[in-house]
Amino acid sequence: MPNASQHRASRDGFRPIRVSIEFFPPKTEEMEKILWSSIERLAPLQPKFVSVTYGAGGSTRERTHNTVARMVRETSLKPAAHLTCVDATKEEIDGVVQSYWEAGVRHIVALRGDPAEGVGHSYRPHPGGYAQTCDLVAGIKRIGDFKVSVSAYPEKHPEAASLDADIEALKAKVDAGADQAITQFFFDNEIYLRYRDKVRAAGIDIPIIPGILPVQNFKQAANFARRTGASVPYWLAARFEGLENDVETRRLVAAAVAAEQVLDLVDEGVEDFHFYSMNRSDLVYAICHLLGLRSQAPAKPAVKPEAKAA
Repeated sequence: MPNASQHRASRDGFRPIRVSIEFFPPKTEEMEKILWSSIERLAPLQPKFVSVTYGAGGSTRERTHNTVARMVRETSLKPAAHLTCVDATKEEIDGVVQSYWEAGVRHIVALRGDPAEGVGHSYRPHPGGYAQTCDLVAGIKRIGDFKVSVSAYPEKHPEAASLDADIEALKAKVDAGADQAITQFFFDNEIYLRYRDKVRAAGIDIPIIPGILPVQNFKQAANFARRTGASVPYWLAARFEGLENDVETRRLVAAAVAAEQVLDLVDEGVEDFHFYSMNRSDLVYAICHLLGLRSQAPAKPAVKPEAKAA
């Protein structure tokens, strides 16, 4: 990868980029404190949107709704709620979509979703539900004028027969009304760039936003990558070698690696990036600072004082 000083983005001063950030709904009171502390830290960066995940099998449905509804009420952020097809009828899912509309949410990330048993188990459509993501996208668009994001897989979905078949599935989601796609994380930019070319050649012209995973713990990130089908290049392992018990240095390296990855993509004309934050603000904030983003005064407080978790 190029040295940061070699990047056109660095030579020109900072080229403008747009970021979005993914959070997951908290399971405990302590995790809720961490989440809202992270939101308060990152909101002044004015991300284009923030997304909130939906657990396997729809297991966090209520927590996801409560989190995005609170974001609408109490912050200047534009939340996007994740929604899946798993283990629910069309009527149940339509009810969730309607409740988001009534709460003021105008952006949904539509996903097929993983079975309640987790990644690696076979997906079985609910007999009365939306069979695939393209069906879910069409259903959401029928209910309201939502912006709909979908997933994309530069190294193909683990269950897809081939990359070409996976791109056909993405095209079906676009034909159903998807407005943009967010990719699974990747570490080798050439994989994303080749994928972008193939997607464009297939006639898909919606934005394909690269998903960036800051490596907070290399071993955990590598295990996650194996489960999701993302490759881990040798140079990434080398950069974190020997840092298993050195948290401070690991964070410094992680920020530098992610910023370098983004700057390399900026040189290829990419302007939008989606960060998988794991509800931790420090690393994402540092990376955004390296990329030239600075805190701005939000239109309303990041979190109202009285709304902070005790």
